[in-house]
Amino acid sequence: MEQKIEGLLRLLKIEFILAWVVIIALIAGYECEVLEEGALVGNANAEYVAQLTGVLLAICLIPMSLRIFNLSLTKYIKNLNIEKALKSYRRWSEVRIILLLVVAVFNISLYYWTMDTTGILCGGMAVLATMLCIPGRRRMLSELDLQKTEWEDL
Repeated sequence: MEQKIEGLLRLLKIEFILAWVVIIALIAGYECEVLEEGALVGNANAEYVAQLTGVLLAICLIPMSLRIFNLSLTKYIKNLNIEKALKSYRRWSEVRIILLLVVAVFNISLYYWTMDTTGILCGGMAVLATMLCIPGRRRMLSELDLQKTEWEDL
């Protein structure tokens, strides 16, 4: 069981780091002018719709990504056996990080497309929210209500 927990923790850390690599690569792509900047500048309607979409994504998906994970823990995962709980924990952790990554990527791109700070503020909120999702052994064990004595004999 120890190996499964360590493997899951390693996988979650890799996925978390990969999300940050995507965000940094996106910013580097725009800053190095590999990706086109200012695609929506001058088109007021497109800017408005894009910014509204970015704000709505941030308002809806950031709290939802954090809350849905907590609800799944309290209502579903803690009632499963250890093996199924670990699989479900992984799935919901991935869902949470993907939702935050969608918000961050869209809003960072929006900033470069419109050159307006609305996108970078919403993207920054999503990036900061990923800091609440840093995987750790102690955190995972406490969220799953596991003490070492429970699974050590399995």
